Formats: sequence, C-alpha cells, structure tokens
Amino acid sequence: MASRYHEVYQSWKHDPLGFWKTAAEEIDWVSTGEKVFDPDQGQYGRWYPDWECNTCYNCLDRHVEHGRPGQPALIYDSPITGRTASYTYSELLEEVEAMACVLADHGLVKGDRAIIYMPMIPQAVMAMLACARLGVIHSVVFGGFAANELATRIDDATPKSIIAASCGLEPGRVIAYKPLIDQAIDIARHKPDSCLVFQREELAADLKPGRDHDLGALQAEAVVAGRRIAPVPVKATDPLYILYTSGTTGQPKGVVRDNGGHMVALKWSMKYLYDIQPGEVFWAASDVGWVVGHSYICYAPLLHGCTTVVFEGKPVGTPDAGTFWRVISDHNVVSLFTAPTAFRAIRKEDPAGAFIQQYDLSQFRSLFLAGERADPETVNWAIDQLQVPVIDHWWQTETGWCIVGNPVGLGLLPVKPGSPTVPMPGYDVQVLDDAGHPLGANTLGNIVVQLPLPPGSFPTLWNADKRFFDAYLAEFPGYYKTADAGVIDDDGYLSIMARTDDIINVAGHRLSTGGMEEVLATHPDVAECAVIGIADKLKGQLPCGFVVLKAGVDRSHEEIEKELIKLVRDKIGPVAAFKIAITVDRLPKTRSGKILRGTMRQIADGETWKMPATIDDPAILDEITEALKTHGISV
Repeated sequence: MASRYHEVYQSWKHDPLGFWKTAAEEIDWVSTGEKVFDPDQGQYGRWYPDWECNTCYNCLDRHVEHGRPGQPALIYDSPITGRTASYTYSELLEEVEAMACVLADHGLVKGDRAIIYMPMIPQAVMAMLACARLGVIHSVVFGGFAANELATRIDDATPKSIIAASCGLEPGRVIAYKPLIDQAIDIARHKPDSCLVFQREELAADLKPGRDHDLGALQAEAVVAGRRIAPVPVKATDPLYILYTSGTTGQPKGVVRDNGGHMVALKWSMKYLYDIQPGEVFWAASDVGWVVGHSYICYAPLLHGCTTVVFEGKPVGTPDAGTFWRVISDHNVVSLFTAPTAFRAIRKEDPAGAFIQQYDLSQFRSLFLAGERADPETVNWAIDQLQVPVIDHWWQTETGWCIVGNPVGLGLLPVKPGSPTVPMPGYDVQVLDDAGHPLGANTLGNIVVQLPLPPGSFPTLWNADKRFFDAYLAEFPGYYKTADAGVIDDDGYLSIMARTDDIINVAGHRLSTGGMEEVLATHPDVAECAVIGIADKLKGQLPCGFVVLKAGVDRSHEEIEKELIKLVRDKIGPVAAFKIAITVDRLPKTRSGKILRGTMRQIADGETWKMPATIDDPAILDEITEALKTHGISV
C-alpha cells in the first residue's frame, strides 16, 4: 500500500497541538484541561499541563474493564532456568495491586521515589506498574550494577525504598544482589527506609531485621487476602520515572519521564510505527534497566492491549544462536525489537542461518533494530534470512521513543540500509554545522531537533535543570542537541554516522568512524567491528579498526587485516589514512550491547580512564590493551 507518512507528518507540522490532542484521545484521562501545551512551563514547555491520569490504570485496569481480562498480558520465558509463566490482564492486575498494597504498607506515597534493582523476571514489570499505580516515581537500576554506581543513584534519587530480587542469573553463574545493595547503602549518604526483596529459589538473600522484608511472601499474602488499592490520580506532568544514563565519567544524568505525554507517544507508536494490533504478541528483547525495556517491554505493549514478553536469556549461549527463533515460535511473536549487536552475535555464530530453518516463524512479520548504528551488512543478512521487513530506527534514552524510523503502520517506505529513514511526527530534525548554521543535503554535521520536543521526551533531568539546559539546549539555541552526527539525503532520509565525539579529524578532514565501520563490515570474514580515532602527532588523529571474525574463519589474521586496510583505502580513499586493523576475539560492550568506543580510545591514547559502570565483562579491556601493544601502539 502507498505510505501515508508524508500526509501524516505534514498534518503534524500544520497543526501540532491538534495532532497531539487527537492522539491523546487514545488514553483514559481522569480529567483534561484547556491547554494541550504550555510553552511557559519548564525548560521548553510542558505537554498536557492541567490534565490528570494514571499510567497503571491505562496499562491494566481499562483492559480488564473493557474486554481483555483473560488475554495474556505478560509472558515470562527464561532459557537459563527453563521456566516459563503467563499472566492474563486480570492476573497481572491482581499481582500489581497486591504489590502496590505492600509498598503502601511501607509508607510509599505519591511523589516518593523507589529504586528497582531486579533481573528480567515478571516482578520487575510488576514493581514498575505498582509504583505507577501509587504515583511513586520509580528508578530502575540494572540488576547487578556495581555497589558504588548504585550508591550514586541512591544519593541522587533519595528513594524511600529499594525493591529488589535476591539474585540475577547469567549462563553458568548466579549473581547475588543483596550484598551489592547492602554495600551501596553503606556507601550512600541517603539511607532508604526499607528494602523489599523478592526471594528467587536459585539463591535466597539474608534479610536484615527491621529494614529488609520478603516481598514475595508479603505480595502472596495480599493476593490471598484479595486486597485492592485504587490507582492514584497524578498530573500528566508529574514524573513517572527517573532513568539514569550510564556515562563513563562523572555524575550520571537522571532522565525524567512524565506520565501523560509518555502514554500518548507510546500508544501512538505501537499502531503507527510498529503496526501492532491489540491482542498481538510484541517482544522487545532488551532489559528493564534500559529505556527500551521501560518503553517497549513494560509500558507501550500494555497501553496498547498487547501481550509483552519478558525474556531472561541471551541471543547466543542460552543455549545456542537459535533461542530468539524458539521464543518467537513458541509464543507467536509477530514483531521483535532488539539491538543490532544481538543480530551480529547471532550472525557470527550461525552465518548460514541454519537455526532459523528449525522453527515455525510464519506469524512473524517485522524486525526492528535500535540501540546503536545498524550496519547495512547486518540489516541485509537479517532481511535475507528472515524474509520480513527489517526496520532500523533511531532514538535515545532522553526521547523515550523513536525520533527517526520507518512507520510500518502508515505504510512502509523504501528501506535504505544504513539509514533509519525519516523523522516521526513531533520531531523536526535538522543538520547544523558547529556554528549552528543549517547544512545542505548529504553534508555531515550535528543532528538537532527543533524545540519543543514532542510528548514522551524528557522535560528535564532530575533535580538538575541547569545541567539539562547546559547539556542539551545551550549549544544550539532553539534546538535539542542529540550529540549524534549524520547527514540528511535528497529524499529526507537521515543517516547516523557517529556520536559527535566519534567524528575524527585526520589532517584537517572530518571523517566518520561509522562510515569506515560500514566498509569493514562488508568483508566476508568480519562479524562485527569498531573504529576509533587515536592520537597522532603528525595528522592529529588516525583511525584504528578492531574486527571480530565470524565463527569458523581459519585464515591468518595478518592476511585479513591487510585486506581490510586495502578495502577502506579503495572505498573511502587515502584521505582516511586507514592503516591499523586489529583482530580481536570480542569487543567491550555495555550490558545493552553498545560498544565502548570512548573507553577503547582512552586506552589507545594512554589516557587515564575509569572502568565503565555498564561494562559486560571488564576482562575484555585487558584484551584490547594487549592487542594494541601487539600492533605496536604504546598505551
């Protein structure tokens, strides 16, 4: 069908307030006000300023009241434990109300904060919804985060309670959470009143009398007693949650998400961007500790009346590179949303796609990628193997939902591998030079969004309005600075080439590391790669490419590295000065799969660096250091 995108986007540009007022009709409000947007509130204005709502009610109660009580709301699938579970909307509401009663019993009321420190289990989603029911502001911290990082977040959010699980599970090991929590509370200046711990059977935690409580037992008692608790009305502009971005240095930034605009944007996106119908199974293979988990594991599918999947596993190794296809087949998933790094891992282990043939994927119709740049090689491999649209889209923790994408629900636009396609309604995306002047088509520059940001985007940082302004609004007045660099082509398609920090200056030429990564990824032996700029006295910076090879490649690394250097020279030209290619077994990544390019550059340049709080395996940085030394780079 012909896409309605251009018509819908222009309707937003013509009447933005009317557009978002109509979109708000999909939400059940406690009360509505005269204004859709107040430009005089907050840092750049606030959406639905005098409206009242409750997010938990919209996710659960209204579906129970209007015909979905017996439909599955949440499916839990854990290849690590071998357990699955399913909760209908009615059952999930019962569990969430019970947990909300427990929180209320421990003194949590509207406006209080609670830190949620849990793995990928149903109770993590229940805790988020229970907080939302009470108007309590939740801050989910990735389970297993180091104690000092957790302490930093405790001091910033000053939670009344920590809601936790006793442990998390990785392939072959159990991670005890309670010692990390105890250590964090010891370090932190702020002391939470209580710690509510869900005891997992793999490892029970020792509970300290007075402060610690068995959340599972208390929740079960509340269910048996049939306890109910009404959703608390909150302002649309009241915070729903705080999510800390994982900076490698300094104080993490607490991104604030409000209640009203968040619901409106996510509900719109499920229908018009993802093309999902109420009642269908939607799976975001992320973690609740990240923004994707907040938006598209917990909130958006439930707002839309869908079934969401909580998956406790990995794309490879639990038990093999076919686990994603098994989950899709077992649970009739129609659409998967994951990070490109997951598909690079699957492609590395199963380049021929043999596992895909073992499962019935007949109901599966779309794959969405986000989290970092989706290189064309990975996108094309996924298209060839799955025979469904593979949609790259770009957004950030700060925005909470898609900035640039391909709106399947409005009719698919032509796919250009390497580009996340076009801006969504609400986002006027432009490319500026460093002085803030607009650049022409196909010219690399700073990607910005004209203010105001749309509903769903962050209004500020927690207790840090000045930091919000300085970090995001000051450099380009009238615009939100994304800190990404890219180009817009003649068709209006955006391509993200790198973080602005990753644009390197080689002998006066501004070059994109992302463009070089695209070239390296075309080599038939390369599974994934990362390019960084390292300091050079003569040229300022030189590109250095790290590559991980596909499983089964038995050619010499030296031979492949020579081919890679020639490949970049042929495709980009001598201007790139690409002379360093290094083969490694693996790349350092965050737990959400983002490659830690900044830390790699600091190591290569011999700078003092701090262990990233979000790193998946710190030992990989030692491997990178040794690989650099082997190639004659003094670190």
